[in-house]
Amino acid sequence: MRAIVVRERRVLGLAALGLIVALGSAAHAEPVAGPRTPQRVHEVKPGETLTSLAKKYGVTVAALVKANRLPGSGGVLKAGQGLVIPIADPAWNTASRSPAPAPARPPRLVLAVPDFDSGVPQFAWPLEGPVISTFGQRRSGWHGGVDIKAPVGTLVQASAGGVVVTSGVEAAYGLVVKIEHTSGFVTVYAHNDVNLVEVGDRVDVGDTIALVGRTGRATTDHLHFEIRHEGRAYNPLYLLPLPPRIAQVDELAEAPD
Repeated sequence: MRAIVVRERRVLGLAALGLIVALGSAAHAEPVAGPRTPQRVHEVKPGETLTSLAKKYGVTVAALVKANRLPGSGGVLKAGQGLVIPIADPAWNTASRSPAPAPARPPRLVLAVPDFDSGVPQFAWPLEGPVISTFGQRRSGWHGGVDIKAPVGTLVQASAGGVVVTSGVEAAYGLVVKIEHTSGFVTVYAHNDVNLVEVGDRVDVGDTIALVGRTGRATTDHLHFEIRHEGRAYNPLYLLPLPPRIAQVDELAEAPD
């Protein structure tokens, strides 16, 4: 009789051990994957651009570029091309289907002659024209770039090769393009009449990126041009080649922006 009881206890012990192992396995089991969200794919129609599709689906141009791994200048689409549409950004202004204009964040101005060790891009003038307002202090306050006079519609060119990181509207700058270059440099092109590039586009020096205008806080047609490095604005005249146009600078001119 005692042997039978011992045998039953052994069987119950093994059963309990099996239950513990089963519960332990269940506790560490991988969660069951839920249903996958179907991927949205848009077939490009004639005349559509990344900008128009971004507005249509409530996403950013940068998100479209990233989702589709678009190389270089992804702004030119081909009819019939399939584009993956990413999930809409909650921060997107769904009422207008466009992002709200961001206020320009003024950089710190460096008045000294820049002394960079290396890695400075070979900057070129973004357009031809006299400098009507210089960098630094002026009667109306501090000026973080130079203003280059030119008729409305004049082509604005990339000062150096890089990637477009901003193409939109900012409160004081109006229509503005910003290009990121090597070694932490960024160039700014403001008060444009039209922006001709989109975020994510790769540009080379001399590529057309915008047309001169007077959008934003400006009272005459001109280009406001800045060169920044790691959040600080430097005098572009120290980093641009020095053609005869330097003699046309009117240092007393009150900046139109």
